[in-house]
Order: sequence, then C-alpha cells, then structure tokens
Amino acid sequence: MMTAAKEHFLLASDLKGNRVVNKNAEDLGTLEDYMIDLQNGRIAYAVLSFGGWFGMGNKLFAIPWSALTMQLYDNNLRIILNVDKEILQKAQGFDKSQLPLSYDELASVYTYYGYEPYWQTGD
Repeated sequence: MMTAAKEHFLLASDLKGNRVVNKNAEDLGTLEDYMIDLQNGRIAYAVLSFGGWFGMGNKLFAIPWSALTMQLYDNNLRIILNVDKEILQKAQGFDKSQLPLSYDELASVYTYYGYEPYWQTGD
C-alpha cells in the first residue's frame, strides 16, 4: 500500500527512462531528461525520445512540462502527453548537441503544443 507521501511526491531521478503515452495509451517514447530554468527556478521542458527502431534513429523533442500529466497506475508511474501521435511525428526534433534550447526556440515549442510560455505569463 502506498503512503500518502508516495502518492504526492516522486524522486526526480525516477522520471528519467519512463515511457510516455497519450490519452489513447499509444506509446510516444521515453522521458530522457528535463531542463531546469535556473532564472525561474522551475522545470521548463521535458526531453522526449521518440521514433526510430529499437532505440536507433530516435529523435529528441522538447515538450512543455505543463503538457505532461503524471499518474499512479497500479503503483507504477504513468506519464501522459495529451497529443496525437501524428502531432509528435510532425514536430521539429533536435539533436542532443542543441541542448539547452533558447527561450526563442522554446517559445516555438510551447506554441506548437498549444501552450503559452510560462516566462511570458508571469506564472
């Protein structure tokens, strides 16, 4: 049985490597990492690995952190990104050498997924 604390908190290191699915339970890839915005003191975006075959040829995608939902499902973590697989397939991927993204690049990512950049909203 899970304690109340375990229902509300998670080690950040436990996020990496988890599978990401959409609301239709379609596999959208793996959470590779996440970027911390040092100026704002928050998680700015997740780095999602998607595509390829058996891990080869995977592309990396920046995903607004607010676009992800975390749920416990049968005592396991489920990370949900509510986008159709086709939207992710059409998104602009990037190479690991391009990390971290600039605010301008990240603003395009937020807009693509239908989110307003947090640094522009004052949240």
